[in-house]
Amino acid sequence: MKIAIVKLSALGDIVHAMVALQFIKAHDPAIRIDWIVEERFAGLLQHNPDIDTVLTVNLKSLKTDKSAIFQQFKTIRSFADHHYDLVIDAQGLIKSALTATLIGKRVAGFDADSIREKAASWFYHVKIACAYDANTIDRNACVLSRPLGISITPQQILDKKPFLFFQHENRQAYRFLQDYIKPERKNIVLVIGSTWPSRNYPAEKFVAVAQALQQNCLIVWGNEQEKNTADWMAAQSGNIQVMPKLDLDSLKALIAHADLLIGNDTGPTHIAWALNKPSITLFGPTPTSRVYQTGINKVLKSPSVVNPYRLDKHDYSIKEIGEQDVIELAVSLLDRA
Repeated sequence: MKIAIVKLSALGDIVHAMVALQFIKAHDPAIRIDWIVEERFAGLLQHNPDIDTVLTVNLKSLKTDKSAIFQQFKTIRSFADHHYDLVIDAQGLIKSALTATLIGKRVAGFDADSIREKAASWFYHVKIACAYDANTIDRNACVLSRPLGISITPQQILDKKPFLFFQHENRQAYRFLQDYIKPERKNIVLVIGSTWPSRNYPAEKFVAVAQALQQNCLIVWGNEQEKNTADWMAAQSGNIQVMPKLDLDSLKALIAHADLLIGNDTGPTHIAWALNKPSITLFGPTPTSRVYQTGINKVLKSPSVVNPYRLDKHDYSIKEIGEQDVIELAVSLLDRA
């Protein structure tokens, strides 16, 4: 059987969906799985033994270049040459539903009551019911497994194997780790940015945490504004280093070599969970149901009440999470490492 998964973006959403792959393959090792993704996220999927082919699109480019629509249509339509038995739209948007429809004759996805853009469900032949406010990881596992007649349980997800991969044998590619990872200290990755300012824990509080822990704190960043914030933080504390610009493969390698990750509710933070690395995810305006909490993957939530159907980008309550709460939780996780 050949299937294609359409999950175009974003980083954290792709991570949460990828957990299903190992259980699909365990059920039927012969199944062929291709994944259609925005090209800027392709590095996240690379080297995964459960994915046969990563196929990329650049639909984001259409926001600035409408003329590119013909090339993107041609690219997507060419994927139909693989003759998939089933295409699963795990994104639930009209653009992803259209993409899936162009690729295969039989398409599965969420039903209208389980989806963000209800009209997308019109394109599906197989419709899966899963509450929109349910745990995000459970929802992804549900939409990817049920069309195949598979059931993935929460306990299976808790017992998952790490499912992000990088080129372990390529020492040259990850030589930068020798300059930043300190074997004599605990190495803590700090993820300071996200898509909304209101999701970001205050920089001065991150500094206070780094000062208290007295370990090797490594900041990763994704744009110039985050880089400027990271440089300011490093100037405040000798325990903080700013990482160079990392591609997704290098980011996976760094987190895999860390002892702990502390970060906002954003893609790079969720990579730690995928790699079975200790983590603390800081939540303000987004629901903690986005993640699984485990013995080593913990969350701290601000006091605000979140409506998962209507997130409030003006909810800056994340700043109310106390530094001492982060420090104490970090110490407990580092003691286990």
